[in-house]
Amino acid sequence: MSETSDSRGREAIDVPLSKLTRARKPEWLKVRVPGGPGYERVRDLLSRLQLNTVCAESRCPNIAECWAGGTATVMLMGDVCTRGCRFCHVKSGKPPPLDPEEPRHLAEAVSQLGMKYLVVTSVDRDDLPDAGAGHFAEAIRELRAHCPDTKVEVLVPDFDAVPERLDIVGAAGPHVIAQNLETVERLTHPVRDRRAGYAKTLGVLRAYKERFPDIYTKSSLMVGLGETEDELFAAMGDLCAAGVDVLTIGQYLQPSPWNLKVEQYVTPETFNRYAARAKDLGFLYCASGPLVRSSYRAAEFFMKGLMETRHHPPRRPAP
Repeated sequence: MSETSDSRGREAIDVPLSKLTRARKPEWLKVRVPGGPGYERVRDLLSRLQLNTVCAESRCPNIAECWAGGTATVMLMGDVCTRGCRFCHVKSGKPPPLDPEEPRHLAEAVSQLGMKYLVVTSVDRDDLPDAGAGHFAEAIRELRAHCPDTKVEVLVPDFDAVPERLDIVGAAGPHVIAQNLETVERLTHPVRDRRAGYAKTLGVLRAYKERFPDIYTKSSLMVGLGETEDELFAAMGDLCAAGVDVLTIGQYLQPSPWNLKVEQYVTPETFNRYAARAKDLGFLYCASGPLVRSSYRAAEFFMKGLMETRHHPPRRPAP
């Protein structure tokens, strides 16, 4: 597999799928099969308490590592999303009613597992009057009350960018708020549902930073969808200008035949270059690699350590 360069002499950042066997991924994308006592303990407890995880629903390649280590990313408000993003493996359709006991069950599970850092995400619930903001906030309050030693990161929907909904979640006091940009501006549609938007996500992240400056903000980008390096760097710059503190960048992997196909497999060396660019832009931290996901243990360990040594994010000058 040789490296090539484009007409401008730039080193190739990816491997075209036409050069690869369709069923075979590069060596750097191989992961181990889930298993072991730690993995089974987390799986069984989450199942018993009827809690969904994005780890399983999205077929995350890091599920073995995370569950074996006693951590998981819990998904609130059911496992059926009102939106249909073409990169995501979560079911789309009409969701069931909310379970009012879910926030309490979540706090119970986290307490039993002894988690020190938890990521809570959810499906989109455009069917609800507040898009689920109140339910999300109740889960945060339960966690802060009953698991005081746990750092709580929330990966939230955009709540249609309604300021009152954003305030409901921010006022509940999570340690980190994340909303994923997912891809570059040109590819936002068809990669994301039409109700999502590039400018909308940037506005949500900017609003959280302006309204709750003491809460860290985070976002994520996927590569391998056909973006150019210039487009990716532009998206990174837009996120930094919106006040985002932490960025994760990972390889998009097609979870089912319905989802978008992978256009490029990006090399580990290129991911390292992306991380260096993020550092130059001013992000506090960037986790960048083939198997990095928005909920990624390296980023979570960094955030936990950062919060233990410096409670509040640094104030950055406006761009």
